Amino acid sequence: MLEQRYRWKNKHLRDHVSVLDGKLSPTLLLKNARYLNQAFRKWMTANIWIYDDRIIYVGEKLPENIRQCEIMECEDLLLVPGYIEPHAHPFQLYNPHSFASYASHFGTTTLINDNMVLALQLDKKKAFSLLGELRNLPTTMYWWCRFDAQTEIQNEEIIFSHSNVKSWLEHDAVLQGGELTGWPKLLAGDDLMLHWMQEAKRMRKKIEGHFPGASEKTLAKLMLLGADCDHESMTGKEVYDRLMQGYTVSLRYSSIRPDLPVLLDEMHKLGIDYYDQIIFTTDGSSSSFYEQGMIDHMIRIAIEKDVPVIDAYNMGTINIARYYNINHLHGSIATGRVANINFLTSETNPTPVSVLAKGKWVKKDGKAVDTTQPISWEDKGFEPLSIDWDLSSNDLQFSMPFGIKMENAVITKPYSISTDISSDRLAYSNDESFFMLIDKNGQWRINTILKGFANRVDGLASSFSNTGDIILIGKSKSDIMIAFKRMKELGGGIIISENAEVVQEIPLKLKGVMSDQKVEILIEQEKQLLGYLRERGYQFADPIYSLLFFSSTHLPYIRMTQRGMYDVMNKTVLFPTIMR
Repeated sequence: MLEQRYRWKNKHLRDHVSVLDGKLSPTLLLKNARYLNQAFRKWMTANIWIYDDRIIYVGEKLPENIRQCEIMECEDLLLVPGYIEPHAHPFQLYNPHSFASYASHFGTTTLINDNMVLALQLDKKKAFSLLGELRNLPTTMYWWCRFDAQTEIQNEEIIFSHSNVKSWLEHDAVLQGGELTGWPKLLAGDDLMLHWMQEAKRMRKKIEGHFPGASEKTLAKLMLLGADCDHESMTGKEVYDRLMQGYTVSLRYSSIRPDLPVLLDEMHKLGIDYYDQIIFTTDGSSSSFYEQGMIDHMIRIAIEKDVPVIDAYNMGTINIARYYNINHLHGSIATGRVANINFLTSETNPTPVSVLAKGKWVKKDGKAVDTTQPISWEDKGFEPLSIDWDLSSNDLQFSMPFGIKMENAVITKPYSISTDISSDRLAYSNDESFFMLIDKNGQWRINTILKGFANRVDGLASSFSNTGDIILIGKSKSDIMIAFKRMKELGGGIIISENAEVVQEIPLKLKGVMSDQKVEILIEQEKQLLGYLRERGYQFADPIYSLLFFSSTHLPYIRMTQRGMYDVMNKTVLFPTIMR
């Protein structure tokens, strides 16, 4: 671990000084570069020396020794720091490796990542081994430390034990605790969670909230208990309330909450025109949402909404770095910083034509440069999902008195079942489907009816879920079994069967929860799936998030969990899971 403690070893630091002394040549010289200088809040012109992954000098001077130096004239370009995504969920079908590569092509060269999937799917040793390997990517990766599972799971006290959480908090790559999806428990007196927050504070790390709809009083209480930032503002007034209580506020633009344009309009009407405590996040959107870009697209929207240009860039760079106390490494183009630099054609077009990440070209003259080495996922514990049991007709028995109704992509309510659900197929004339969550190890199941998902989907099987357990949805029991069988053959995925034939599939060969394909391939697969589902009655924003959040108890009102059908507001298991 000591090798991980320092960004550069003593020898590296001596080499960096030797470049200034002319004893070593820079590896890259950016001449006559007009760049954004955050210290002066101005566009300035300088020569920028880079050695390996670090900016060695920014100023008027040129190096004496250029024997091993690439020289780039920058007169027709504008340079800004690499963008930072402070709230990434790098497991939304894509994986951290593929997501980092894709993000860097849009200039987002630093990611601060959710550790949920690693905590649920891997033991601590394998998870930390993966973190170590991901450090070798051109993209810089930092992490969170979750305090709860965001759902009701079996053995939560083991997975989120004090020992495990403390080890994550102590890891050098972890910058924050949270996000606090379990904050109601915190307010109700969960002193273990409060202790972990205290530990994070002792280590000078941040606490990320998750407070949708929280009142002013609740926000104040959570600030007193240690929260620092929240990304759940859905109106300008909620941004205002959070700023009033001392929060840093993440403005969100995601596949299920594309709020940024409205937030900025409403903020401006309220007179909010100071942006130093405001940052951007795309909050783990689906692959297809990222086709338009990432933090670069948020900066573009902000500029279009009359945010001053420099403030717009700062919300995606230096504001985030200062908040996390990593501004000595990230967020600006200055001596000593990591060489993450975006090259733009104009101030109002934040999508870069060229990108440096840790001093390496990951995009040059509009073309992606692939410099990453593949990861042996199986060695890291992400082998294909192995299912050594079969789904039987006995599993597909539905007799629940009430079902689950979708209000939108992620909010679900109970409803009384009035149709006949005793047959093997439900009619296309309504939007009710058989719905089942079944243990990936085949130990238990919970069955009900789902209303509002679609009216003409025969059989869908998904190993992508909050916990990696298996979701089954459909009008036809036989097609549900066909989709499940195909998912089993693939080692995980999202599969749809229609009229006894597989018509859609997204293989997820990494533990059944992630794809091993590039994001560009996933985008096309997702678009095909979404198009198919829309034709068959899915009317909400994002089916990937619907699948993910069916088990997520941080949202109201009723959820399917490992413990059974769960009433979120009353914190009660309504119907327990059935052992198979």
